[in-house]
Amino acid sequence: MKTNEKIKNLRRLMKERGITAYIIPTYDPHQSEYLAEHFKTRAWISGFTGSQGTVVVTEDEAVLWADGRYWIQAENEIAGSEIKLYKVGIPSTPTYAEYLRDRLEDGHTIGFDGKIFPQSDFKRLKEHFKNKNIRFIEDYDLVGELWTDRPAFPNTKVFVLDEKYAGKSAKEKIAQVREEMGKETIDFFLLGSLDDIAWLYNIRGRDIANNPVVISYALLSKDKAYLFVDEDKLDGEVRAYLSENGVEIEDYNRVVDYVEKIEEGKNVFLDPSRINRWLYKAIPQGCKIIEGTNITTKLKAIKNPVEIENQRRAYIKDGVALVKFMYWLDQNIGKTTITEVSAAEKLEDFRREQEGFIEPSFDTIAAYKENAAMMHYRAEEGKSNYELKKEGLFLIDSGGQYLEGTTDITRTIVLGDITEEEKRDFTLTLKGHINLISARFLYGATGSNLDVLSRYPLWQEGLDYKCGTGHGVGYLLNVHEGPHRISPVPNEVALEKGMVVTIEPGVYKEGKHGIRIENVVVVDDDIETEYGGKFMKFDILSFVPIDLRAVDVAMLTEKERKWLNDYHKEVYQKLSPYLSEKERQWLKEETREI
Repeated sequence: MKTNEKIKNLRRLMKERGITAYIIPTYDPHQSEYLAEHFKTRAWISGFTGSQGTVVVTEDEAVLWADGRYWIQAENEIAGSEIKLYKVGIPSTPTYAEYLRDRLEDGHTIGFDGKIFPQSDFKRLKEHFKNKNIRFIEDYDLVGELWTDRPAFPNTKVFVLDEKYAGKSAKEKIAQVREEMGKETIDFFLLGSLDDIAWLYNIRGRDIANNPVVISYALLSKDKAYLFVDEDKLDGEVRAYLSENGVEIEDYNRVVDYVEKIEEGKNVFLDPSRINRWLYKAIPQGCKIIEGTNITTKLKAIKNPVEIENQRRAYIKDGVALVKFMYWLDQNIGKTTITEVSAAEKLEDFRREQEGFIEPSFDTIAAYKENAAMMHYRAEEGKSNYELKKEGLFLIDSGGQYLEGTTDITRTIVLGDITEEEKRDFTLTLKGHINLISARFLYGATGSNLDVLSRYPLWQEGLDYKCGTGHGVGYLLNVHEGPHRISPVPNEVALEKGMVVTIEPGVYKEGKHGIRIENVVVVDDDIETEYGGKFMKFDILSFVPIDLRAVDVAMLTEKERKWLNDYHKEVYQKLSPYLSEKERQWLKEETREI
């Protein structure tokens, strides 16, 4: 069925249900960043496959909102259909709520699937119509009714993350959460975000590719802890572990029954951006709803000592895989056919050789030459898949899910001759990277306080990158994790000891090249002084060589050269024991002192 026919059929259902405009966002019932195939309704109706975007269908228009990462892709994928592209990020582009406010009249209706629509989005949407008589119809998954060959609901087996990896039992984590609930007089904590639930109960699954989570809900009170999940996913070992840790198992679809039965007068805590409208509405009106960032989000962001030591081991394994790949690429480029896709597959092969590897932590970004200027580029057979030649720059951003943790690393690799401009941009990126990663900063600083450190060398040359500098990383969980981040966007979350975060400045020039250098660090104590107070630092977790062929040494200060030499010395010391003799010799040259 072609896109226009799908939209025509959707309009027919809208008319039958009395809906004037229908919103199709990119969500599952848990507001996950990445979706299982079953929940990709927006992609099915529009043909646009990017990871974010919203479609609105009215009686006479169909519009897709997509951000700058996806403008080119979106235009290509909706070509030939009636869908119009609204480019998010351009000042003149209205939001979908503003678009609807300007077109709908009193008595009109807005429809959406309340089971996937976050309460926070609904609140913002409703605010736009406070001066109009607009009714909201929240009960229909109209796209699902049309999608006859829809992929099955995720149904993978759950496994327990052993405490030698997790560092704490589920019982200990539940006690931590209850302690925080007690501080705020919270009676019930309603939890819909999958990474939070997996962390809290020490369970993992494969319901979403690259994200080891389990489709589920959780509800905590002062004396009860529930997991709402498809019980077919649980074997005896998982059931026994949950029971031993005080967790009661109920069917996934029964969560609404339990929420509806919460006694009036009780305080219910939730994160409105991570709870869908359907569940929010089920809370009895006599309850007081307290909104904020999930308690678990804050707790899991600070990794315990066992998790940190395990992550160090994961990054050694990941570094070995990367070095083996880089050596293979160096030995074979120009001698055999290598494409962006086959290079990504080869890197995954090297990761699969590492003990404890489960799956990639996200779809690898393997981008050659100008393709790397698209930050979230993805090579695909039959679409865009450059053959790598013995020239130019190759950016590869990838990661793995290991029992010892989640990894994320980017390196920009020289394949042959590069231009002076490329070398200059690479060196400026490196200077920004070093400036931030080697920083000492006052305790209480946030990522938005520090972001400028990585941009400063670029700004001096009139360059910038239009994205954040770093994101939190989960532990065998989502590769993007909050609440902390390093970004110019204001963030009030202080960087605390034990938080893991990426540092990844870059230069992106459309039609030319893209450069990114990314390492992962953990926040640690540094010094305390009489006149300054407590200071913090970043401790590096990831060790992979930075391509010296792209470095203009004359642009580096003595301090920057020392940092690079010290870093490379550690790379060799940590990784060389796990390499063949030829790989070791290659790595020795790649990490030579400059």
